[in-house]
Amino acid sequence: MKRILVIDDNDDIRKIIGYDLIKAGYDVDDAMDADSGYQKATQGDPYDLIIIDWMMPGMNGIELIRLLRSKRINSVLFMLTAKDRIDDLEEAFAAGADDYLRKPFSTKELELRIRHHLRQTSSSISSGILCYGDLTLDKRNRRVRIKDHLIALTRKEIDLLSLFLTHPDTILSRDQILNELWGFHYVGDTRIVDVHIFKLRSKLKESCVQISASRGIGYLLERKKPQEIND
Repeated sequence: MKRILVIDDNDDIRKIIGYDLIKAGYDVDDAMDADSGYQKATQGDPYDLIIIDWMMPGMNGIELIRLLRSKRINSVLFMLTAKDRIDDLEEAFAAGADDYLRKPFSTKELELRIRHHLRQTSSSISSGILCYGDLTLDKRNRRVRIKDHLIALTRKEIDLLSLFLTHPDTILSRDQILNELWGFHYVGDTRIVDVHIFKLRSKLKESCVQISASRGIGYLLERKKPQEIND
């Protein structure tokens, strides 16, 4: 049974989410603030997914996510927030969040997203190595190398790179990427893709391959031209 931790200072939200997830077959714990959530997340058996509210008294959700990632907590970290600016999204993903859902939200949509993340996490632990140019992704260990140098990527950046490595030299639309990695449609909002692409690009700048934009369509993984490598 998959284990989920809900961290939110709103009692009603914790109860509603907990009730629906238990009914869906998950083992659910909760915490009323970031400090107690951190204690539960780092003690005992690991959680498969942790739901974290952004705005909480004391330590906020972003600070908690940074702390959990610094302690090598590899659970899927799912943020709940009323924030909607592109800067806020960039901050959440830079901290180590895997996904976010805006308040007010549908518990049914939350359940669908959780199901997709946990299914994807289980299926991604398959053996196999993906290579393209000087990039190597070991799917079992979820490690990425440029030549012989290990580079640090977040869980979602690894999933994104795996998708591109599976379809090299192929334009992937933003909708395709959303469906593959998040399993749902952001109605009129593909910024989540653009933010992750921007971050991943910066980490691949020493590679001989790059993620290029196809204006108005999407992105593709391709080899750099000789002059781009020299630059």
